[in-house]
Amino acid sequence: MKETPLSNCERRFLLRAIEEKKRLDGRQTYDYRNIKISFGTDYGCCIVELGKTRVLGQVSCELVSPKLNRATEGILFFNLELSQMAAPAFEPGRQSDLLVKLNRLLERCLRNSKCIDTESLCVVAGEKVWQIRVDLHLLNHDGNIIDAASIAAIVALCHFRRPDVSVQGDEVTLYTLEERDPVPLSIHHMPICVSFAFFQQGTYLLVDPNEREERVMDGLLVIAMNKHREICTIQSSGGIMLLKDQVLRCSKIAGVKVAEITELIQKALANDQKVRKEGGKFGFAESIANQRITAFRMEKAPIDTSDVEEKAEEIISEAEPPSEVVSKPVLWTPGTAQIGEGIENSWGDLEDSEKEDEDEGGSDEAIILDSIKMDTGEVSNIGSQDAPIVLSDSEEEEMIILEPDKNPKKIRTQTISATQVKAPSKKPVKKRKKKRAAN
Repeated sequence: MKETPLSNCERRFLLRAIEEKKRLDGRQTYDYRNIKISFGTDYGCCIVELGKTRVLGQVSCELVSPKLNRATEGILFFNLELSQMAAPAFEPGRQSDLLVKLNRLLERCLRNSKCIDTESLCVVAGEKVWQIRVDLHLLNHDGNIIDAASIAAIVALCHFRRPDVSVQGDEVTLYTLEERDPVPLSIHHMPICVSFAFFQQGTYLLVDPNEREERVMDGLLVIAMNKHREICTIQSSGGIMLLKDQVLRCSKIAGVKVAEITELIQKALANDQKVRKEGGKFGFAESIANQRITAFRMEKAPIDTSDVEEKAEEIISEAEPPSEVVSKPVLWTPGTAQIGEGIENSWGDLEDSEKEDEDEGGSDEAIILDSIKMDTGEVSNIGSQDAPIVLSDSEEEEMIILEPDKNPKKIRTQTISATQVKAPSKKPVKKRKKKRAAN
């Protein structure tokens, strides 16, 4: 999956902000993001967070045969992996150009600078030496991978302890951690990479670029340096031409940043060593803040319950007394009752559109009902004056009316269906005209 390219609006916005010496995360031009170092339960395991960029470092060792041309030196191996968990643009099972460049830069920074005494890793010359393997896994990518990876690698190497060994003749004995204390590695210095991003053909400079700033930059300069201001390696990429003054200024800035990061690393190592000696809790679980939901434990806060009753009485006294009026039940119909006022009954209310239709059809219905009354009146006079008018869906039906002290009479009444009520008939009007003419 290819990474989503930046739009022209985003690109112009980032470049305009850089020209005004502003950054999206509020940092200044030469500011580093916050660095957090946490250690695992095993020696040589650590996680370094550079802002939102996270790198996991793990160091392991084993006894192997040495190289033929270097029979008395141990082997140092580095491996950086870019997984899809860090960013969807990284393809699994394939070494990209970025990965090859980062691995080579790490090897030049840590192995070629001789930061570790490889001769101290020799057990038996020409037969057995220690092979130290440093595995780095990128957990989250938010820019400046090389700086976070270099810090994680040197921290893991400083934190690592190898098992102790003894040699008696041709026999090599390897002791476990319970039998003998593990032995730390012999580290001469701590080289750390510092990245500089250039924009507008070297006009503007930023330290520690994030992921969006790396997309719009024209060139990148990486300087690996230790706290003694010794340059271990330097690499420029992007195809821009840098002046001598620009490189010297970057080296001075790198010296200041490396000194600060080295001090932070030493403090983190000292704190972890102190906790392990005192028998306290350590590991990645203990480094999670207690305020987060993912915390494994929460400190108990003491609660004072001595004056609970007094506070409760004060709250009750300040509260408003309840109303003494009790609502009487209202009996609307037998079998139902209501207590209180309740809500106004909206059953049968017409909507606005229904009200308009009713108003328009009101005049027509009045005319139809008048004509209906005239016809039913004439028909009822034929049979009996007190005969009722029955409206139903059927056109004609027979009804038997029982009256006291009278024989039942069959009265045929004309009924009007609902369809006839809706459609006005012209016959009653014609009858009225004929009667008037006769009179």
